[in-house]
Amino acid sequence: MTPELIVRGGVLVTAAGPRRADFAVSGGRISELADEILSPARRELNASGLHVLPGVLDTHVHLNEPGRSDWEGFQTGTRALAAGGATSFFDMPLNSSPPLLDRASFEAKRELAAAGSLLDFGLWGGLTPLNLDRMDELAGAGVIGFKAFMSDSGLDEFPAVDDATLYEGLRSARRLGLPLALHAESQPLTRHFVDQARRRADRASRRGGYSVRDYLNTRPVLAELEAVQRALLYAEELHAPLHLVHLSSGAAVRLVVQARARGVDVTCETCPHYLHFTDADMEAVGAPLKCAPPLRPKAVQDELWAALNAGQIDTVGSDHSPAPPDLKTGLDFFAVWGGVSGAQSTLNVMLSAGHFGHGLPLEQIAALSALNPARRFRLPQKAGFQVGADADFVLVDLERQFTLDHADLRDRWRQNPYVGTHFRGQVKATWSRGRMVYQDGRFNDAVRGQLLTPAPPASSGAT
Repeated sequence: MTPELIVRGGVLVTAAGPRRADFAVSGGRISELADEILSPARRELNASGLHVLPGVLDTHVHLNEPGRSDWEGFQTGTRALAAGGATSFFDMPLNSSPPLLDRASFEAKRELAAAGSLLDFGLWGGLTPLNLDRMDELAGAGVIGFKAFMSDSGLDEFPAVDDATLYEGLRSARRLGLPLALHAESQPLTRHFVDQARRRADRASRRGGYSVRDYLNTRPVLAELEAVQRALLYAEELHAPLHLVHLSSGAAVRLVVQARARGVDVTCETCPHYLHFTDADMEAVGAPLKCAPPLRPKAVQDELWAALNAGQIDTVGSDHSPAPPDLKTGLDFFAVWGGVSGAQSTLNVMLSAGHFGHGLPLEQIAALSALNPARRFRLPQKAGFQVGADADFVLVDLERQFTLDHADLRDRWRQNPYVGTHFRGQVKATWSRGRMVYQDGRFNDAVRGQLLTPAPPASSGAT
């Protein structure tokens, strides 16, 4: 049977390393992979001079539908993702309104994503003290896993878990065979440091005038380490699958490495902004770089890069979390809405700062951005360049250098803090399940993504 497409002459970045090879696509999946495919196809794509990477699977974005589509939406958000080389993503259960805490909110979000997303999508379900009894319902609906906060999320409708909710939530995650993604910062410690900052400000008669440095001081690495250690203790006790999101320090990663050595089922993520920017950048740029945990000093960032290079970090997700400009201004930096808009720049950072800057092998970038997420979240069809896998790939010109311009951005508010950054390695085209979704600034708006649900676990978990 004649394949629909053959991609010829590119350098494929596989788990074993780069190799020059052709691959054929039939029914949206890779049907043949060889050094050279001699048979014809209905369509051929010349990838000579380009590297072909697995499409990015961004497991951490906030596209905010339903309820806050003025912050972002599936149409604009997935355009930004596709322009950055992503072919799939997982949407977080907040900041949509209502948050995804039950089957009804799952179905509402799924319908909007199916109608507006250019890319395949998974949906995280929330875990809060409000819906601990809904985890079975969410698993039955098809969530990719659960998301919880150990510190204030900023939204009353998505409260942080207390210790009992975290413990019981992990127990249910084990039974259901789905990982719990956890924002690990200590609420008691951060609250204590905020109270201290407010008392100092009151004594200095500058009530409400809290600076970037004030904010940084309230969320030290210690607050991350305490929460990570506590979460790992619970996960170890319960034999539960844990995924620690947006770790900002090498010290936190070391705790994960030690736990894995003890047999804990834990993976961890960092984000490109922790690798690219420091606390000094946050003080210079302000609100577009406000995030939690916050950006760290250069020495802490160097430790994070060392952990990444050592293969100790499993995934890199953008944590794209936009908001309207009026929420990103004000004299009180505590009140400014947090979140970094970077859906379009993850692969650029990994190539420029990672491959060319820190010697990160291309196959490790493919693992961090695509192959490891597919494995952790049981999506065998997103396994990269294998016969039978979805034909999700991105064509990259590694030698092409460019400076990111505001006009290049595709998300709703275009507050990407990487504007003005000089990158090496440019995305030329993004293909999802054998269909072109992005090429040289143009989009195929006829494409729509599909819901991704995890394959059954290899073995059922005990209660």
